[in-house]
Amino acid sequence: MATQTGSNPIKRFFIGKPIPTSDDQHQRLSKKIALPVFASDAISSTAYATEEILIVFLSLGAVGMVAYSMLVPISLIVIALLTIVVMSYRQTIFAYPSGGGSYIVSKENLGEYPGLVAGASLLIDYVLTVCVSVAGGVAAIISAFNGLAPHRVQICIGFILLMMVANLRGLKESGALFAPPTYLYVISLITLIVVGLYRVFVQHLAPIEHTGEAKHLLEMQGSITVFYFLKAFSSGAVALTGVEAVSNGVPAFKKPESKNASITLIWMAVILGSCFFGLSILAQHLQPVKDHEGIIPNTVLAQLAEQVYGGRNIFFFITQFATFAILILAANTSYADFPRLGSLIAKDNYLPRQFMNRGDRLVYSNGVIFLSVASIGLIVAFKGLISALIPLYAVGVFTGFTLSQAGMCVHHYKHREKSWKLHILINGIGSVTTFFVAGIFVVVKFTDGAWIPAILIPIMMVGFKGIHRHYTRVRGFLAPKEGYKAPFRTHTVVVLVGSVNQGVLQAVRYAQSLRPDKLIALSVIENSDDRARLDEQWDKFGLSIELDTIVSEYRDLTEPILNRINEIDNMYNDDLITVIIPEFVTSIRSQWLHNQSALAIKARLLFRPNTVVTSVPIVIP
Repeated sequence: MATQTGSNPIKRFFIGKPIPTSDDQHQRLSKKIALPVFASDAISSTAYATEEILIVFLSLGAVGMVAYSMLVPISLIVIALLTIVVMSYRQTIFAYPSGGGSYIVSKENLGEYPGLVAGASLLIDYVLTVCVSVAGGVAAIISAFNGLAPHRVQICIGFILLMMVANLRGLKESGALFAPPTYLYVISLITLIVVGLYRVFVQHLAPIEHTGEAKHLLEMQGSITVFYFLKAFSSGAVALTGVEAVSNGVPAFKKPESKNASITLIWMAVILGSCFFGLSILAQHLQPVKDHEGIIPNTVLAQLAEQVYGGRNIFFFITQFATFAILILAANTSYADFPRLGSLIAKDNYLPRQFMNRGDRLVYSNGVIFLSVASIGLIVAFKGLISALIPLYAVGVFTGFTLSQAGMCVHHYKHREKSWKLHILINGIGSVTTFFVAGIFVVVKFTDGAWIPAILIPIMMVGFKGIHRHYTRVRGFLAPKEGYKAPFRTHTVVVLVGSVNQGVLQAVRYAQSLRPDKLIALSVIENSDDRARLDEQWDKFGLSIELDTIVSEYRDLTEPILNRINEIDNMYNDDLITVIIPEFVTSIRSQWLHNQSALAIKARLLFRPNTVVTSVPIVIP
């Protein structure tokens, strides 16, 4: 059995011991663990979707009390849309058990460009999911402890780093860690809804009494225009974000993968739909208030909990803690899917190959790290405010929905499986509906920030194509033509010499063992005195190979060496030149004390054709 050597103790402490590839099956997820891993994003949107509807009506639309009459109708439309999307993705799970969701479906059925649009949309969505989830979770903390508001951005960054480390430890381990908070949120939310509806309809609980800015917003008079209704609907439709995550991660489930993923998708839809509808009814009667500028610090959910439970008691704080936990952990959906999707796109040569590499814990570590860095950048740019991030959020989501369902229509028509006409009808209705919603997002929230993903997606596609052209060119260059035989090359070896020491002597001996056609020692000196000292040492140790010296009055090493190698190459045309560099290697603690000029020389030689660079390390314990 192979053993792991040279492990970094710090890395092992944070990341854990490496997992062999043979254990991949044991890292698969059960339905109970997969629900918090893949569905926490969608479930967590119940914490802010109703709030975003109210912000549009109360703060932006300034319609006052009329806003609450629209909550239930909008929630019913969103639930109908949720039903259509879930039915579509359930078909995708069985049709494409290898995962990839919208990207794979679009690429295979609609072509390269729709596939790239879907891939770019999903990647943007996953980054924004992390930002929105973490920002929402921190907002829940600030609602309970208002004094933390000035440290919003720092707290957000801290949680993103925590999520990164947890996911670098492996998908199964992070899922087990995050499962309890997810289920706590579901239980606390259902409890809030049930107790709240009981108190409203049986005990006749009065609406929340507001003062100051909140009271002023309720006193505003205005009518609900079509524009603001559509804007409020698009804000509430963020409840659907994350629905596609299960279909993207089917290979992560235990066998039978498609069946388990389908069941998990249904569980998620039932929890999401019922809780979103229940909160809308509760908010309609209790009338919480929220503004888009953050003047009112408490979230809608915090206001509902405080009113239902009669103050800031233990039940209120349990609800706030559970809300904070689910929103923070909702980012785990992105950490589960972004690296996996990135690996699929990289496999098709549209992203750097590094995204295909799995780390010690069988996760796509580079994807995890990239997602964290991108999310931190957005958090800093938008100051951790969830309302500022929401308009960027759902454009990519509904673009992916539209392309995925359109692709499934083509898939059903091509394969014509049982009930294919019914499936086409379902997917067709879903595609048209989600296309309409995506259009609403771009139009009504364009100036709020929806223009950013609308522009970013085409830019990413240009990047995808550029990367693909590069890999295609490299593959074409390296592919041998039929009958190709590598030419025989004469061989010149150049040993770089600073002074005569054990490293140089061993490098010279190694060079001689290669039996080159020509062997030269090359040294860069500052003056003739250095040449005299070097000649004396050369003779002392009986070195018979040619010693070539270059005087560098400006004390530069790299450029004179490259110029001399070019001269040698011109002198001995068609030679393969091997440059041997003696290097001293000490412990990590003291390596920085030594001159790193060898690294600069190797970096320059790396791009020189017909050149081989060999290091002869002298390890000093």
